[in-house]
Amino acid sequence: MIKKFNFILITAIAAFLAPLCCAQAIVSDELVESTLAGKELENPYRPYKYNYDDLKRIPIELRVMVSIKSENDLKEGEPIVFLACHDLYDKGKRILKKNERVYGKVETIINSGMNGIPASIIFGDFKFENIDSAKVTDTYEVYGQDRSLWVFPLKWALTFLPPTGTLTNFIKGGHAKLKDNETIEVYYHPNW
Repeated sequence: MIKKFNFILITAIAAFLAPLCCAQAIVSDELVESTLAGKELENPYRPYKYNYDDLKRIPIELRVMVSIKSENDLKEGEPIVFLACHDLYDKGKRILKKNERVYGKVETIINSGMNGIPASIIFGDFKFENIDSAKVTDTYEVYGQDRSLWVFPLKWALTFLPPTGTLTNFIKGGHAKLKDNETIEVYYHPNW
């Protein structure tokens, strides 16, 4: 008798919930349809079919067009313009001219932290005119001053005086800066 009652109860619950489950499958995403309708999207997947044994790489020196004074001046996703410092040749063919513009993005900003942890800015998505972006190093990171190398020993030295060791927690790390005369280096891998 109990088995029959359990079977009837489970069947009734399933019959009640079945239309609700089917109704959820019919609902469409209105936000996606309103914002992305008619736009052609680029597939972010890059097929990496290259020989891992090939270690040939050509350094590309870039400098930022406008100085960056702090990570607080930037936003994630903001485009950044770089200039090539030298001509770049591959097999006798010039593929990058001096002072040619190279476009990149600010991918990640990490603010400075307590105990002297430095700020950092990660640049990426470099776009070159004559170079396939899949053959270029993905990211470059700029760090601020790392003050934790002297904050942690100072903290331990002051622990015998109870509140003074914890006061070093409020020492923050340096800001990530990039001047227009400083160069960054990304690598071009011609055989990837």
